[in-house]
Amino acid sequence: MKAPVAWLFIGAFLAVCATFLVAPTAMLAIQAVTGEDGFTLAYIETLGQYRYRVAFEHSLYLSLASATAGVVAGGLVAFAVLKPGAPAWLRSLVTSFSAVAANFAGVPLAFAFISTLGTLGLLTMLLKRIGLDLYDMGFSLFSITGLTLTYSYFQIPLMVIIITPAIAALRPSWREAAEILGATPGQYWRHVGLPVLAPSLIAAWILLFGNAFSAYATAYALTSGNIGLVTTEISAVLSGNVAADPQIGAALSVGMIVVMVTVLAISTAMTRRASRWTARS
Repeated sequence: MKAPVAWLFIGAFLAVCATFLVAPTAMLAIQAVTGEDGFTLAYIETLGQYRYRVAFEHSLYLSLASATAGVVAGGLVAFAVLKPGAPAWLRSLVTSFSAVAANFAGVPLAFAFISTLGTLGLLTMLLKRIGLDLYDMGFSLFSITGLTLTYSYFQIPLMVIIITPAIAALRPSWREAAEILGATPGQYWRHVGLPVLAPSLIAAWILLFGNAFSAYATAYALTSGNIGLVTTEISAVLSGNVAADPQIGAALSVGMIVVMVTVLAISTAMTRRASRWTARS
């Protein structure tokens, strides 16, 4: 009885995946190459237009920058709370905060940053009082730089959650053995720690990249679509003021899917490699 029941649940899971993942993806792919007269690549070719090229460039830059910032800052935070001698309550506090902050995005996050670092934001006005005008210095919350800073707010906590188990899996005996052999802390991390963590760090970076690349609500709420991203361009062509163009939206979606599938494939490969180190530990 156990085997049939197990297959029943597996079948239900596959049915859900087919209904909500495979079927919509197939429909988008078909729509992207179907015009009034049948098969056409015209909508795919529109992705080469300046507007959509810039949207992909912005999305890629934003994803690369925020993912890198998240990996570096989040990795350092995770290492600090897991460092020998760090109080246990600090790890619990940071982990709890990270779990909340990693899911704090969209309109609330945009409003929070506008209230803090907007043109009339609290921090902006406080700095102006001491002679530091961020906007005269070239900073703008409503630019790619501002979006990167905003995205980092949920990217860094997400990195803390992802990388904490990998850092915790490092054997103390490895460090002790390195010290006995005369290795400095820098040599330990260069020859032991970082090589062991490298697969996990790369996998985490790829996940953060995908997380930023597919984000929509925060960017739209912060910039009202004035900065072209792939997600905001899809929204624009699907809800145009004059006429909607779902085929171009489908083509943009297919482009995003290609990027995301590539990201997920690399992430899966790196996660499998990282699991070997965890199993050995």
